[in-house]
Amino acid sequence: MKIGIFDSGIGGLSVLHEAYHQLPGQEYIFYADTEHVPYGLKTKEQILGYAIEITEFLIKQGVDVIVIACNTATSVAVKELRKRYSLPILGMEPAVKPAVEGTDKKRIMVIATPVTIKEDKLKNLLHRVDEDHRVDLLPMPRLVEFAEREEFESAQVRDYINSQFSEYDKDDYSALVLGCTHFNYFKPLYKEYFGDDTLLIDGNFGTIRHLADVSGILLSDDPDRVVYFDEYHNILCDTKYFFSGREINDEKTLEHLKRLHNRLEEVRKID
Repeated sequence: MKIGIFDSGIGGLSVLHEAYHQLPGQEYIFYADTEHVPYGLKTKEQILGYAIEITEFLIKQGVDVIVIACNTATSVAVKELRKRYSLPILGMEPAVKPAVEGTDKKRIMVIATPVTIKEDKLKNLLHRVDEDHRVDLLPMPRLVEFAEREEFESAQVRDYINSQFSEYDKDDYSALVLGCTHFNYFKPLYKEYFGDDTLLIDGNFGTIRHLADVSGILLSDDPDRVVYFDEYHNILCDTKYFFSGREINDEKTLEHLKRLHNRLEEVRKID
């Protein structure tokens, strides 16, 4: 099975990394639209245009199914893409439902990009599942910029996270929902701020489970095995990487991808 996964940047690697755990042995194509990141500050028309271009690129690469590993692109483009193309196209949405169902009556914080927060897709989701109106929405667009710079635990990142959360009483929250795939890289700092009693919930696990259902792929019987990379070829053995249409095979960028995957392995267990 050839699986295409795309995002505005390197955030979608967190979805790909989860796929390595749950669906090993598949052929993956990962596309990061690094020329246009971040999507969260673009217009809807721009985002739709990018998504159509990437989808057509992945179809030409012969993929059997596409995962939009980007909450922002999903909210804007998934309906139109499904109208245009016949292959299965999976999207992502903030994991509000499992947060509501899996926590007590305390509040839930959803952090996402400004576009995701504004779009009807999230509003409709909240209308369906947030009956007690426990969910608060907080845009955190600069986390995308920090992630793209591979800046995960600097003083500047800590200051930004602390300042964004400072208007809320952290003791009021039972869960923090990560509504952008870029946000997974910062899990240690969320835990540092909220403490161990607040759950961190993202949509990656559920998205890959849904991918398995749609494509008929059997899930791994050892999804918690360690997936670290120590050599470049280990990154590329099951995957072709493209940055805005350019295939990645240079040493510097491969080293960058290796570090990102290893960071994701380190934070994967944090919840």
